[in-house]
Amino acid sequence: MVKIMRRRSGEGTLFWNERRQRWMAVVDVGFSPMGKRRRVQVSARTKTEAKAKLLALRRDQMDGLPPEQRGYTVGEAVESWLRYGLVGRDPSTVTNRRIMAEKHIIPALGSRRLMELTAEEVDAWLAAKARVLATDSVSRLLSILRQSIRRAQARDLVRRNVALLCDAPRGKEGRPSKALTLDQARTVLEAANGTSMNAYVVVSLFTGARTEELRALTWKHLDLDGDPPSMQVWRSVRRGGDTKTARSRRTLELPDRCVNALRQHRREQVETRVKAGSSWVDQDLVFCTGLGTELDAANVRRSFRMVVKQAGLEGPGWTPRELRHSFVSLLSSSGMAIEDISHLVGHASTNVTEKVYRKELRPVLTKGARAMDALFDDAGEG
Repeated sequence: MVKIMRRRSGEGTLFWNERRQRWMAVVDVGFSPMGKRRRVQVSARTKTEAKAKLLALRRDQMDGLPPEQRGYTVGEAVESWLRYGLVGRDPSTVTNRRIMAEKHIIPALGSRRLMELTAEEVDAWLAAKARVLATDSVSRLLSILRQSIRRAQARDLVRRNVALLCDAPRGKEGRPSKALTLDQARTVLEAANGTSMNAYVVVSLFTGARTEELRALTWKHLDLDGDPPSMQVWRSVRRGGDTKTARSRRTLELPDRCVNALRQHRREQVETRVKAGSSWVDQDLVFCTGLGTELDAANVRRSFRMVVKQAGLEGPGWTPRELRHSFVSLLSSSGMAIEDISHLVGHASTNVTEKVYRKELRPVLTKGARAMDALFDDAGEG
């Protein structure tokens, strides 16, 4: 049985629902675009609580605030953002955000009603994630939540974005990058010699170019016969082919050992191309697969670790990016000024160089190619 308490027109309806054993409050909020009357309904255990909710609905209506969808959950908001809020983004970005949301946000907060979510709950969730994830990952999770709620706000599904009241805590320390010593670098170069990774390892170690920059390097951006020989670091595998920053777009003099390694690499690539025949995809890439297509990060990482294993280096797994760290460390050891190192690696300022490579830089800090040639006095086989 439903007992209805009549109220004046426009004030809403308050009634007891016998079947649900709850007090119900209903307010008309206008009409839908199809002409159907829209009502907002809330429930409460007591009449006093139901009256308070009814008054709150009426107050919001008089203030011109849109009614919230009380059943709309955090999970629904995140799914909506993943489906429509990432249009036009790089596929790898879309995949990364979906994995993070489905692994960390939806299982923990997904069933929570969005309008009832509190800043305290978000803080507690972030603190738990900070114990197992790196700072960057925690910040990214908070960003996903903020953007999801912002999208819901713009569609009148919730009134405020509680995630904006929270800050990402410092997460777990990630695996610190390391750098090769001069002796280790010599050993790695020796192990790489004669392998398909030789030119890649030499160029990465002797120029400090990023992995993403070398994977996008084309032959037309190399001048091996110039005076001096040079490499134009103008592209990367990032979306649109741009380098990480505007300052990262740079032209570097090539050390003699790089020139010799690249000439040998070009001869070997021509042989591979002939064997591949019509299967070869001509993208003019310097470093590519056996069919001429672009290498992915896993290809490079796997091949590099085989070289490191052959070199007999101990300790946690080495990664290709640590050749760049080694470049900075070795130049710093040779006495090069941090300003010159920063310019060579394409950093916007010395502050970035100091922040990222602090452990590799020495307090007493002539130019890149010649300094590296001086360290490795043998130019390698031509």
